Amino acid sequence: MPADTPAVTRTTCAGRPAWLLRTARNAMLLSVADGGALMLDHWGGDGGGLGGDSYLPHTPWNRPSQAHFMDGVPLACSTYGDRAYKEPGLVVAREDGSSVSRLTWREDRIEDDVLTLVFEDAGLVVEHRFAVLAEHGIVVRDVRVRNRGTSPLRLERVASAVLGLPPARYESWTLNGRWGDEYQLTRRELAAGKVVVGSRRGFTSHEANPWFAVTRAGEDGPVWFGALAWSGNWSIVFETERNDALHVVAGIDPFDSTWHLEPGEDFRTPSLACGYTDDGLDGAARVLHRYQREHVLPARHRRTPPPVHYNTWLATAFDVEVGHQIELATRAAELGVELFVVDDGWFGARNDDHAGLGDWTVDPAKFPQGLAQLVDEVHRLGMRFGIWLEPEMVNPDSDLFRAHPDRVLHLPDREPTMSRNQLVLNFARQDVREAVLSQLRALLTDHRIDFVKWDHNRPYTEVGWPQAPQERRREVWVRHVRGVYEVIARLRAEFPDLMIETCAGGGGRVDLGILGLTDMAQVSDNTDPGDRLRMQHGFSRAYAPRAMVGWVADTPEPTTGRTTPLDFRFHVAMQGVLGISGDVLAWSEGDRERARELIAEYKRLRPTIQDGDQHWLVAPSDHEPCAVQYVSRDRGETVVFVYQVRGVAGEGPRRIRLRGLDAERHYRREHDGVITTGAALMAVGLSSAFPPPPPPGHTEDWRSRVELWQAVEEDR
Repeated sequence: MPADTPAVTRTTCAGRPAWLLRTARNAMLLSVADGGALMLDHWGGDGGGLGGDSYLPHTPWNRPSQAHFMDGVPLACSTYGDRAYKEPGLVVAREDGSSVSRLTWREDRIEDDVLTLVFEDAGLVVEHRFAVLAEHGIVVRDVRVRNRGTSPLRLERVASAVLGLPPARYESWTLNGRWGDEYQLTRRELAAGKVVVGSRRGFTSHEANPWFAVTRAGEDGPVWFGALAWSGNWSIVFETERNDALHVVAGIDPFDSTWHLEPGEDFRTPSLACGYTDDGLDGAARVLHRYQREHVLPARHRRTPPPVHYNTWLATAFDVEVGHQIELATRAAELGVELFVVDDGWFGARNDDHAGLGDWTVDPAKFPQGLAQLVDEVHRLGMRFGIWLEPEMVNPDSDLFRAHPDRVLHLPDREPTMSRNQLVLNFARQDVREAVLSQLRALLTDHRIDFVKWDHNRPYTEVGWPQAPQERRREVWVRHVRGVYEVIARLRAEFPDLMIETCAGGGGRVDLGILGLTDMAQVSDNTDPGDRLRMQHGFSRAYAPRAMVGWVADTPEPTTGRTTPLDFRFHVAMQGVLGISGDVLAWSEGDRERARELIAEYKRLRPTIQDGDQHWLVAPSDHEPCAVQYVSRDRGETVVFVYQVRGVAGEGPRRIRLRGLDAERHYRREHDGVITTGAALMAVGLSSAFPPPPPPGHTEDWRSRVELWQAVEEDR
């Protein structure tokens, strides 16, 4: 796509008004059919700046008596009331009880590569917005619904986007799992019927993640993908129609949720970033990574590498004491750590998980001279200081709950369900948000805190808001999430240098919505490096390595009890943002010296790992080698991690071919000076073999290495 080519062009398609959206990697053709339906005539490769008819829009094959129905026709919007029997993306109820809408196209607006298509039905105004990020190959979609009538409306479902694909055999790729085993890449053949993934837990969840990809069965190249910017209940529906056309609906889950619109009010959905590439799942991931680095992650720190950090949780749990914390900080600084984070246990009556949540004041028994004693010492050691918070939660055994028991999500006639001995504060309420902000503002003002680990440790139950007007009570699911976003955004505005990590019992809240407000994300509470390889592979299908936190923990690993070498643990954690936990005071001198070397190595490799293009060369396996590669933006440097979780006796080494290099340039391997061409590295590759283990070991299990190749002048 030439640089001066407009991203949005008005055209026609089969005589209908149409709009061609073009990016550097793909194109999308939209048109309005007779009757006002918004069609998605093409979504895929860029056929050039041709007229809409050149994209060969799909013609339905309905029986003659049903020719006016739109079953099997790819749509960009499906409204209850359309001439189609497929999953609706919009359902609006009126005062007379009717939920049927018949939208008519009214106008289009094109401004700064953003197309807005406006539809109307008797005071109901629906605006579909398509923001084209041409350089990234991404179209960001959302929907705005307005009430311009004289009577209230009830929004029963408003999806962020509907995406239709023409008849073919498709497969879906999603991220599923559970606590301790998040982000497992899951493939499904999409047969007739519906497949639904989502969360009704109130937050993004460990069990599923709002990212998807679609491929044609048996094909490695073409991939359609999307990622939703929402941290509450969500759903993605894949509906295979009777002619094998695919209908995808993504957005806020309508479960138990409505939105009341008085005349003059409006509602806007979270956005869905969607794209297409011919480069497979790996290529789709790189498109999303670049988009996130440039447009999603908070701008304040986009050019600053996330620091190597030490977190105290696996060393102390709730047993926080200032003298011990200073000892841990001193040892962490000696290793080369850049950020020291005090986890749970520093505040209120917090000696276990039964009490203290909601009381964000320093425990004087643990910090007799105040928290400043530790904060100042950490800064004197040359590190930044961070702290753990869980602002959305409260223990019944807390000063906050005793004073304001009504501030939690609750139903007046139902006993609350405890999870981790805590309840969820209702962030839909302004007084709750202001009270939490006041506490956090005081904490951050009184102390030089550079970093917050923002945790979230339970799903929602008894989700009620009895103080709200009757017609507004089911808005609580959405208003709560918006309230959380508001609090974090206001904190960032007041403390612009503050860095924030999103955590929810590990990896339970990661999505483009929360990543627009936080700088990095926990992947899992499970730090076992073998398990983390699989999770990090899945996580990085959707999210940038720059946002992916990995921890080096003690061995045996606290979750699985497995024993693994220090190098292997470090190499896995080095794939994104390097973190360390565990009792570093108990590490041997040999382990401490090796840790210093590995942290120094990571800092040298960090720019390419965090901001380069990632290629999974071989996916993780329990019995085969695996490898992941990072290539700097100028292709002048590449970093390759090679792993073998378990060796198989007598098995020969594999060849691992690199990707993304400049075929004509020469590259030198740092550790031995070997020089070869980019073409050779991509055609022949590296051997997966490892040197024989040092005596007395003989195992080929838990082997890993990292290679750095740098471009050199050809005549050298």
